[in-house]
Amino acid sequence: QVRLVESGGGLVQAGGSLRLSCAASGSIFNINAMGWYRQAPEKQRELVAEITGDGSTNYADSVKGRFTISRDNAQNMVYLQMSSLKPEDTAIYYCHVRQRPRAWSTLLNTYWGQGTQVTVSS
Repeated sequence: QVRLVESGGGLVQAGGSLRLSCAASGSIFNINAMGWYRQAPEKQRELVAEITGDGSTNYADSVKGRFTISRDNAQNMVYLQMSSLKPEDTAIYYCHVRQRPRAWSTLLNTYWGQGTQVTVSS
């Protein structure tokens, strides 16, 4: 199994910045993608940003140009640099990993961190 631990959340004023970190440990192999999702109260969990094994990135339209995802494969870390934060960015942010553990199977494993709270005040 893969364990994911997020850190870096907190309270910030609108226009400010935060950097979220996610540390992965355990059976880290055949990782297809790592990324960040968020869930605001009474809303569905949504993709914020992801980075795939080949280095390609994908961002939600709402954060494009403001957030940057990066990774450090040597340390099994993924980061989310958030700038120009808005109150609507307030949510619990979850680190996500997608793994294809067996070459003979198309089944994927997904792993989630416990989440870190980001609150942006107006």
